[in-house]
Amino acid sequence: MKRLFLSLLTAGVLLSACNQTPAKGAASTTADSSATKTAATTANAATAPIMKFEKESHDFGKIKQGDKVGYDFKFTNNGKSPLIITDAVASCGCTTPDWPKTPIKPGESGLIKVVFNSAGKTGLQDKQITITANTVPAQTMVHLIGEVLTK
Repeated sequence: MKRLFLSLLTAGVLLSACNQTPAKGAASTTADSSATKTAATTANAATAPIMKFEKESHDFGKIKQGDKVGYDFKFTNNGKSPLIITDAVASCGCTTPDWPKTPIKPGESGLIKVVFNSAGKTGLQDKQITITANTVPAQTMVHLIGEVLTK
């Protein structure tokens, strides 16, 4: 009986030690750090550039296998700071995006030129282009869709 009582007492002490809250100084430091991060994110989102596309997808219709089609996705920076595009990647090597390498000022527009090469492709196609920039969120997607007919 004595062993059982001592085992329960030891287990209780260990469990209560594991569930202790941090000291006041540590808790306030963590809270302050979280508040600072939240405030910084909100401030960044308020002043961040906003990439607004005229069209987020383009249907090139029906083309013959081996044809190349292109489309220029026009966008405007509706934010309060310059828009800097760092990368644009397509979901397939058959699709090549080209983007402006210089900053786009607030209120100005730009083009992301996309070329799709249908060589070796058949059927319905949906090519996704992911654009990475200094926006919130950092990535924006556009689509190039259509159908490739066999010769």
